Amino acid sequence: MNTNVNDQMKNEEKNKLVKEIVARHMHSKGALIPVLHEVQESYGYLPDEIQEKIAKEMNISKSEVFGVISFYSHFATKPAGKYKISVCMGTACYVKGAGAVLDKLKETLRVKVGQTTEDGEFTLEECRCLGCCGLAPVLTVNGKVYGRLTIDDVDTILESYKKDGGIA
Repeated sequence: MNTNVNDQMKNEEKNKLVKEIVARHMHSKGALIPVLHEVQESYGYLPDEIQEKIAKEMNISKSEVFGVISFYSHFATKPAGKYKISVCMGTACYVKGAGAVLDKLKETLRVKVGQTTEDGEFTLEECRCLGCCGLAPVLTVNGKVYGRLTIDDVDTILESYKKDGGIA
């Protein structure tokens, strides 16, 4: 019974937060994207029930909300790991070996692109261009840029986060 009370309180808090965010942006043209950004910043991702709340509060269809979420790669519908790894697969990075770096990450972390490790520590993504072409190939971990990579750098980078996060 306590679980149901806690769940109900959490849902009420989520409803209140979504209402507040929508109210701040409602009179702006193109309000959906800023609302989605702010809600995702608060929750970390945009699960189905939150999408429904946003649609209801904005008086738009859930399919419109989902259409925007699925179009822009910045939005996530699943929780991400503590460390979000993005490997640039833009032309310069790809030509200089980003594919091999990505393959090494998939093998080491035992995940596919778009997945999170079982322990919830790492989410692996690929992106099109990070704007660091002179440092190709490049990846970021929670926004921190690592450039001129080889597959030998992968273990060192991952270990530094495992130690920092206390999971080594």
